[in-house]
Amino acid sequence: MLKFPEGFLWGAATAAHQIEGNNVNSNWWVMEHAKDTTIVEPSGDAMDSYHRYPEDMKLLADAGLNSYRFSIEWARIEPERGFFSNAEIDHYRRMIDTAHELGLDPTVTLMHFTVPRWMYNDGFWRAKDAADLFARYTEKLLPILQDVKHVCTINEPNIAAMLAGGEDASNLVAYGLPNPDLGVADTLLESHRRSREVLSQISGLKSGWTVATQAFHSTGEPGADEMMREYGHPRDDWYLENVKGDDFVGVQAYTRTFIGPNGPLPVSEDVETTLTGWEFFPKALEMGVRSAWELTEGVPVFVTENGIATADDTRRIAYLDGALEGLHSAMQDGVEVLGYQHWSALDNYEWASGFRPTFGLIAVDRETFVRTPKPSLAYLGEIAKRNAL
Repeated sequence: MLKFPEGFLWGAATAAHQIEGNNVNSNWWVMEHAKDTTIVEPSGDAMDSYHRYPEDMKLLADAGLNSYRFSIEWARIEPERGFFSNAEIDHYRRMIDTAHELGLDPTVTLMHFTVPRWMYNDGFWRAKDAADLFARYTEKLLPILQDVKHVCTINEPNIAAMLAGGEDASNLVAYGLPNPDLGVADTLLESHRRSREVLSQISGLKSGWTVATQAFHSTGEPGADEMMREYGHPRDDWYLENVKGDDFVGVQAYTRTFIGPNGPLPVSEDVETTLTGWEFFPKALEMGVRSAWELTEGVPVFVTENGIATADDTRRIAYLDGALEGLHSAMQDGVEVLGYQHWSALDNYEWASGFRPTFGLIAVDRETFVRTPKPSLAYLGEIAKRNAL
């Protein structure tokens, strides 16, 4: 038995746009319905979790989990510049209340990729007042966050900067990531810091952002090590180095990418891959956690996403085992880890890839919205109840 420390959080994660449905005021809704879009299909009703979140949370709690990460949708809170919806703020307060009532520690994310369409049209993260807008949005949420212990300000700013740099959204963590927009990266960091200043008004609340750690591997050829550092720093390391002193840093790990002297290499044809085309590589989590601990110089780590897209739930369980063994090993070596949240609680809308990649611990019928827990949910729940692997 590999024991985890007392108070360790065991949970699952979601994002508003990927599960709520009908997020009509967001920039992603506009992109999904644009002429000649590369996005496979629109999100539509998604999993209807805007209405069914109590059922979703109860399934997690009944399985034995004690933590749930979800995001607040900025486009619902501020559908037009300067207009804030008290009804939508109350909706997310009810979500926080429901989590507490079910014994789930709520981890709240303020921005998970999507922004209001007006913010996108007014310059997006290139706008001069972007950080001011995000700080104002954070301020509006303070009343409902008073009893929340962990808040993620911005989800995967490194991926957001790569998307702004021209990345096709169907390839969020994979071979051949383009150069990030470094101006956007700077603005995201400023926005994160401004948001943390606002959140610091709440005693006991801990805040940080989450980074998609990508487990870059050098092929060992001449020049490959240098290329790995050159390629990896603006896509991964920079986002960890710049949050020294934060309350925690979220690590979101899935797979690895090999880097040769000329750059990243496609996934080898002789390895097992997932529905996203990524290599089945559970050790990515341990590598991401160790890297985050080292580059932040000891900021506590929170695993805010980790999982695979597969139709074979036995492989999800195998991946989970391997990832948690590696996580425990890092913790045994002194890395402070607050908790583990699996991606995802539900099969959901995976951005430009549509609904085909299934990451969930719970299956959802997209016609009836009936939820069916998978064996992997019970498996993770048993680990949580034992607090041991």
